[in-house]
Amino acid sequence: MSVDDQPGLYVESTIIMTTVRVVAPFVLTFALFIMFHGADSPGGGFQGGVIAGSVVMMLAFAYGIESTRQWLDVRVVVALAAGGVLTFASIGLGTIVLGGQFLQYTEYEVFLSHASKYGIELVELGIGGIVASVAIGLFFLLAAGFGHVVDEEGEA
Repeated sequence: MSVDDQPGLYVESTIIMTTVRVVAPFVLTFALFIMFHGADSPGGGFQGGVIAGSVVMMLAFAYGIESTRQWLDVRVVVALAAGGVLTFASIGLGTIVLGGQFLQYTEYEVFLSHASKYGIELVELGIGGIVASVAIGLFFLLAAGFGHVVDEEGEA
């Protein structure tokens, strides 16, 4: 059997596609719940980000890695990571500008009541975005394999 005769890695399954289509919104909602409740209960940005990244992986397994890669542009993944870093840094550095220490949320109480709660939630969302984008990026890199790095003669 030649290489051309072998079946591809992706096999379309109506059951898996339908299940992922139904389950994915609930998993993404659960990820956001975990991120938002990280300050008050177990969970947080890291755990919620991993769960949110797993939604993209579920879509890739159900609909194919290449079609998911084409659907989810790399610029969106980079923007998610950059937005998370920007959110975390701006909240942390904003407290320094107001005369406090890094991530001393009480400095925002002058402008907003319950600022500590909202500051923690925004930081958790930023961390979640960073972790989700890193998980998605690593998944796509691992799924691509190393075939594109080495040419046919084995030279790098």
